[in-house]
Amino acid sequence: MGANSNAPVIIKRKKVVGGGGHHGGAWKVAYADFVTAMMAFFMLMWLLNATTEQQRKGIADYFSPTIPINRISGGGSGAFGGADIFTEDSLAQSGTGISQPTIGQNPVRVEEATAGEAAAVAAQVAALRDIEAVLMGAGGESMVSDQALRHIVTRLTDEGLIIEIFDLPGTTTPHPITAEIAVILARLFDVVQNPVVIKGHLRATTVLAVDNPIWELSSGRAAQMRLMLEAGGLDPRRIARLTGAGDRAPAVADATALRNNRIEIILLRSDI
Repeated sequence: MGANSNAPVIIKRKKVVGGGGHHGGAWKVAYADFVTAMMAFFMLMWLLNATTEQQRKGIADYFSPTIPINRISGGGSGAFGGADIFTEDSLAQSGTGISQPTIGQNPVRVEEATAGEAAAVAAQVAALRDIEAVLMGAGGESMVSDQALRHIVTRLTDEGLIIEIFDLPGTTTPHPITAEIAVILARLFDVVQNPVVIKGHLRATTVLAVDNPIWELSSGRAAQMRLMLEAGGLDPRRIARLTGAGDRAPAVADATALRNNRIEIILLRSDI
């Protein structure tokens, strides 16, 4: 053998790196957390929509401490059980019922204002909204003509559904359009049993007369509307009040504007 036979054999390995190297998998963990959070959010939204108030309270009580601090679940564990200065408003909006003032030694507790009472109030408001929608044609065709609709304005208040018939002639003789509207209202009011209030209003005049006829005229218009409603089929026993307000309650800032000549027919909420 030659002189170099005992020389060490050197093997050189080259490390081949493909692509841009390893970037880690932290983004996969973040994406998985995001998907999990979105799934939890949508499940929460579904539960809020698919459960009743009592069921939601039961779910909340399930995750509450073993030893209850308050009989009614609240937003906190302090002395007030989650109540604050806005509790009255929040209870009224959630349907739990607001607390009543103390009478003598027997206060009415919040929990005694049951969900059934709140449901009854909601049903009253829904019925009034349905009548308003049918009258004004919110869901399609109205029960009154387009010409008559130009003389009607409605609004829903705490008192009930207020229907204004305006732009009336300056006499107690009803206009044909007013008679048409009265017949339609009598038919609509027949689906509920709420009391009815009729108010006559007039615009103010710049002429100072010794015998101002606005009171008699506004009362006369209200009386004529009562007769037309009863002729259309409204039960006379449902008329709760009939008043002539004269020019004391203008509908617009200008008390002399013709817009103030109107009749208000109020379908009262039966729960107040």
